[in-house]
Amino acid sequence: MIPVKGVEGRKVAVLGLGRSGLAAARALAAGGAETVLWDDSPESRAKAEAEGFATTDLGRDAAWTGIELLVTSPGIPHLYPQPNRHILKALELGVPVDNDIGLFFRSWADRAWDGFDVMPKVVAVTGSNGKSTTTALIHHILEQAGRPTQMAGNIGRGVLDIEPAQDGEVVVLELSSYQTDLARALTPDIAVFTNLSPDHLDRHGGMGGYFAAKRRLFAEGGPDRAVVGIDETEGLYLAGQLSMGPADDRVIRVSSARRIEGEGWSVFARKGFLAEWRKGRQVASIDLRPIAGLPGAHNHQNACAAYAATRALGLAPKVIEAALASFAGLPHRSQTVGTRAGVRFVNDSKATNVDSAAKALQAFPKIRWIAGGLGKDGGIAALWEHLGTVSKAYLIGHSARDFALQLGDTPHEICETLDVAVARAAAEAKEGEVVLLAPAAASFDQFPNFEKRGEAFMDLVRALPGIALP
Repeated sequence: MIPVKGVEGRKVAVLGLGRSGLAAARALAAGGAETVLWDDSPESRAKAEAEGFATTDLGRDAAWTGIELLVTSPGIPHLYPQPNRHILKALELGVPVDNDIGLFFRSWADRAWDGFDVMPKVVAVTGSNGKSTTTALIHHILEQAGRPTQMAGNIGRGVLDIEPAQDGEVVVLELSSYQTDLARALTPDIAVFTNLSPDHLDRHGGMGGYFAAKRRLFAEGGPDRAVVGIDETEGLYLAGQLSMGPADDRVIRVSSARRIEGEGWSVFARKGFLAEWRKGRQVASIDLRPIAGLPGAHNHQNACAAYAATRALGLAPKVIEAALASFAGLPHRSQTVGTRAGVRFVNDSKATNVDSAAKALQAFPKIRWIAGGLGKDGGIAALWEHLGTVSKAYLIGHSARDFALQLGDTPHEICETLDVAVARAAAEAKEGEVVLLAPAAASFDQFPNFEKRGEAFMDLVRALPGIALP
C-alpha cells in the first residue's frame, strides 16, 4: 500500500467503493486521514463496513461538515453529461475533487529513496485502443530484463494498492481518460499515447474533450520522455506541441502505418518489421511476424510503443527483442485459444467498438467472424472497407439483425447465441482460416462484461473435439 501524504488529521470523503475507492480509503487511513465513505450501492457499502470503515450518506448536508477533500472513483461523472450530485455538492462548497491517480502521484516518492542507487520511475500509458496490451508488454519486457516492476491503474491492481518502491523499480500504469481527466497530479517519468478514436464522448462532451483528457497526462506533468503514436492527427498535434524541434529526442514518435522521416527519435513498423531510427539513421530492427502474441498491425503499434518506452528506460534492443518473443498476449485481446485441423480460434472479446474490431479484422487474411451483442451508435457500418477478409459472419445478441443489414454481400448467419455461433463457425471453417470473436459491440445483453463473454468463447472452443491448446 502507498499511504497518502498530506492528509494527516484532515477529513476526506471517498465516493464510490469499488476496487479503486476501497484502495483509496485504505491508503488515506494509512496516511492519517479521517475518512468519510459513501456509495449508493448497499452491497458496496457493506463491503466497506466489513473492513471496519464507517459509511456516511453524503446526500445529507451535515455530512459535509469539515470535509476538506473529495476522492471519487473514475466511473462517476464529474462534468459531462452532468456531474454526480455529490460531486456537484463538493464543487458548490469549494471542496477540491481528486481521484486515486492524483493521490498516487503526490504520494509515491518517499524519503527511503535517498538511499537508492537508481531512482524509481513511473511509465503511464493512455490512448483509445491498445493501452492495456502496451502496458502489459512494457511490464513483461521489464520483468524479462530483470528490472523490479509493478503494474497497476486500469489494469491489475489499484495504484494505491501497490507496494512501496524498490531501488530502480519501474511502475507501469494504464490510465483511462476517466482517470487522467480529474487527477490533480500527473507526473510520470515517461508518458505513452497509443492512438485516438471516438469513445466515451458523452462523458467528455465530444471528441475535443476526450482528447483534452488524454492530453493532460503530457501537459500537466511534463514527462521526461513522451512516446506518441502519430497515426492520427491528434497524435501528430500532440507530438508537435511537446517537441522543441525536429531533432528533439524527448519525443519518440511511433507509427504502424508509415515510415517516419526526420532527424528525431522514431519507432515504426512496416510489413511486420519494427525499426528504430535516431538522428537520421537506423539503429535496430525486429521481425514481429513470428510473435504469436502480437498479431496484426494494431499489435505492431503496441510493440513499437512498448519498445520505445523501454528503450527510453535504457534497455538494449536485443533484450527487448527477446522479451517480445515470449509475450503471450492478454486475455480477450487477440488471444489464441486453440487450433484444429489448420484452423486457429482467436478470442478478441475486448473488441467492443468498431475501431478495435477493424484492427482485429485486419490482423488475419481469412476470417470466420463472430460479431454482435449490444451494438453502439452507427452499428458496424464503418467496418465496410474491412470485410474483404471475412469468409462469413456469425451474428449474436441484441444487434444481430441490425448488423446483418449492414453486411451487404458478405455471407452471414444469424446465430443469436455464442454457443451456436462457435459450433457453426467451427463446422464450416477451412484450413488456413481463423475463427475470430471480435464483437464490435458491448456484452451487456447476454454477459455481465467482455471478460465473461471471452471466457464463454474459450470454454466452447476448448470443448470442441480434436482441439489443440496453445
